[in-house]
Amino acid sequence: MVLGRPLESLRKRVAREVSDAIRGPAVRFDAYREPGGDPGVLGPDSVAWRVHADLPGMLVGGFAALLLQTLHPQAMAAVDQHSAFREDPFGRLHRTSAFVAMSTFGSTPAFEAAADRVIRIHETVKGTGPDGVPYEASDPALLTWVHVAEVSCFAAAYQQYVTPLASDDLDRYFAETSVIAERLGARAVPKSAAEIEAYFAQARPQLRATAPAFEALRFLRRFGANLPQRITVRILMNGAVGVLPEWASADLRLDRPRAVRTLIDRPLMRVVAWILRWACEPSPVVVASLERISNRPTAAA
Repeated sequence: MVLGRPLESLRKRVAREVSDAIRGPAVRFDAYREPGGDPGVLGPDSVAWRVHADLPGMLVGGFAALLLQTLHPQAMAAVDQHSAFREDPFGRLHRTSAFVAMSTFGSTPAFEAAADRVIRIHETVKGTGPDGVPYEASDPALLTWVHVAEVSCFAAAYQQYVTPLASDDLDRYFAETSVIAERLGARAVPKSAAEIEAYFAQARPQLRATAPAFEALRFLRRFGANLPQRITVRILMNGAVGVLPEWASADLRLDRPRAVRTLIDRPLMRVVAWILRWACEPSPVVVASLERISNRPTAAA
């Protein structure tokens, strides 16, 4: 009992700090509770629910996705010229995590509203990159790149730091999440592991690490509001390097020898993952969403 209270106090403090950093202090979980009986776009039986419900896997996968996305010159130019990630990095994180959570666990009307907001924002993001090539965030090909980078890294992180997915489940995951990308305007979205691999093979000639990409990498390595957050981010970032395709980590000059990844990065990542699960599970988003689904409207007499 004497040890129980301090540990519970620590658990709550860690959970609150993690939630504030990722979702923001003003997050409202009741937004996931209505309307009753709505399973959402993907539903609780989807592989995406399983993958996206694991916080450590999503954090590692999210950092890996950010790194991978920087290799597309037009995508990186759009972020560099239009995103407020330098001035308001936590605000950018809150908005991104909110859309991923709402598209996975939210109700159908909530997802539709969130998707419309993202589309409106994308329509305003356009310009010319340092190489003179114009870009538009609403470009279907660019939307497909961002999506593929995200889901491939989410899946890879889950398989490395949670549990391997059966090949059928992995294909289901890519097929399920393609619906989200297509709703935002992406086209020719890969829907299986084989299609993801073929997509990367086709995209690689267009990819390269630009000066803004290396600047974003340096920024991510320093991310965090305090020392514990910065240490945690560094561990997550090192874990993310192990999730990236080898060609991507080579392009970004992220040289983490295999022995370092095996003997240092992965064990530290597993410790951080254990702490995050201990402090933050069950996810309040998932709990609220399950309440919504189970709260079926009463049939009219």
